[in-house]
This record gives sequence, C-alpha cells and structure tokens, in this order.
Amino acid sequence: MNSPTSAAGLRDVLSRELKPGELARALIVVGPMVGAYFIARETALLNLGLVAVSLLIPALRLKLPPKVIAWHYLAILVTFAALFLASPVKPLFAVLTALAGFLAVAATRHGEHFRTLGNWVFIPAVYLACEVREGASASEALRHAGLIIASSPIALALVCGIRIYDQQRDGTATSFGLPAAGWFLPATATAMAVFAAAVLVEILDLAQGQWVMWSAASVVVGDLVASTDKLKQRAIGALVGVPLGFLAGIVLPQSRVGYALAVLAATLTLISFSRYIVGFGLRCFFIALAASFAGGASGIAEERIANVLIGGTFGLIAVALTEIVWQRVMRKVQSSG
Repeated sequence: MNSPTSAAGLRDVLSRELKPGELARALIVVGPMVGAYFIARETALLNLGLVAVSLLIPALRLKLPPKVIAWHYLAILVTFAALFLASPVKPLFAVLTALAGFLAVAATRHGEHFRTLGNWVFIPAVYLACEVREGASASEALRHAGLIIASSPIALALVCGIRIYDQQRDGTATSFGLPAAGWFLPATATAMAVFAAAVLVEILDLAQGQWVMWSAASVVVGDLVASTDKLKQRAIGALVGVPLGFLAGIVLPQSRVGYALAVLAATLTLISFSRYIVGFGLRCFFIALAASFAGGASGIAEERIANVLIGGTFGLIAVALTEIVWQRVMRKVQSSG
C-alpha cells in the first residue's frame, strides 16, 4: 500500500537534490577517464577526471565559450605545474599555494563570478600537486604529473564539445557579474588561511594535506557568520560521510572496479547536487570507500575528519583576524577625518 507513496517521495527527494543535466554532462567528461583507467591501469587517468570536472563546473555555471575554457585549462596546468615543481621546497610551496588562494579570490575585482573560475583553478592544482607527490619517488611523481598534463587535452576537448552543443541550443551569453568592491579582504583571508594550512601540512608531514588547504580556502565565503556556516556543513558532511564510507568498505571486498567507481562517484559529487552539505557528505563517503577498496583505509576516517576541521578552523581564524584589523583601520580613518 505504501510503496507508490514511498516511490513518489523518493522521486521528489531526488528531483530536489540531484541536478540530472549536470550529472549527465559530468559522466560524459569523466566516464572516459574511468574507462581508460580500466584499459591502461594508470592511476593518472583517474586524477585527470578532477581536471575534467573542474573545467566543466564553471563552463556550465557561467556558460563559458570554448576560448575562455581554454584559458581556464591553461591556468589549471600552469598552477599545477608550479606547485608540483615547488613541492620539494617546503617554504616555496607554502608561499605559492597561498598566492594561488589569494589570486583565486582577487579575480573577483573584475567580476564576482570570477570566484567560481578561481576556485576551480586552485582546487585541482593544489589537490593534484599533493596527490601526485604523496608516497611516490621523485621519478614516479614526475611520470604521473607528465601523464596528467599530456592526456589533459582530452578533458579540454570533451568540455568544449559539451559547451558548443549547449551554445547551439540556448545561445546564452557569458556573464562574470559586477566587480566585487570588497575583494581584498576575503582574498587576504584566503591567503592567510591557506599559508597557515600549508605550513602545518609541511611541518607535520600530514597525510592527504590537500584536504587541509582545500578546507582552509573553502570556508572563506564572506563574513564570519557565513564562513562558520560553511565550516558546519563541511564538518557534518565529513563526520557522517567518512565513517559510513569506511564501514561500507569493511563490508565490501577490495577491488579495482570498486575503487574506480568510488573515485568516479566522488568526482561526480562535485557538480551533481543542489545542496552543498549533501554533495560534500557523499564526497566524503565515496573517498573513504575508495580508500577502503584500495586497501588503505587504516586511519582514513580520523585523517579526513581532522583535516577538514583543521583547515576550516584556519579559515575561520583568518576571516576573524581580517575583519578585526579592517574594523580598526576604518575606525582610525573615521576618527582622523
């Protein structure tokens, strides 16, 4: 008796939470990378999926033409290469990562929607620079990075193909929004948070340190109230998603197929959900599940949750400090006037 009602309720939930159009397009650009991984057994091809979805997200949200997508692609590769080459020199890596975070936000001085482009340069560049280096010899890391760069034009071609198809259907023009008047404060807060996170990662040699830096930048979304809310969403997502993924990994047998599908699912969560907390929670779930399938789940729950919370805390502290300093400066200006 209740099954039709339950099915209708499930459809309603899925229609609210899922973005089917974006999910389908993400499958088109990321799916071939997973297929190539099965054939070549090369992990770099799975990492290429992050480049593809990082190109796709702003391309769809901002309705970018292929020319702008190509510039975005070059920015990702240049930033990734710079961070990858700098990673053996820890102070230089921390400074360049902070600079990348600053520029990702500072671009909003030319239009508020440039934050989307900036984020999706910063995220894949930092993530891949850390991922490729971690646990690998210098020669192996260089080979891995070279494969990502050499095969990345495939991702560019797929995303451009989707946008050309969409442009022929809707013909909507690109808009980067109005210039952000208060761009300097969040850009400075982002740089401070990312620098502190990078220094901590390098000093303590934290595993999966990209999550700390990513979280530090991610929570800087406005004032302290908005940033605190973002950290709460990330904390809930990590606290729920990671343990569930870990438990699912205990039940399911280790397999290369399972690992690839979990990585694919984690990548798709970057674009497929309407609510951030749902997408991030599922991303944490699938990343923990992928680690379990790969046989590296020991301590994964504690690491991921701690990294999210540490990075987010750095972000909140940076936002609070910049707000305090700015208020004091404004009071001095007003009193002197």
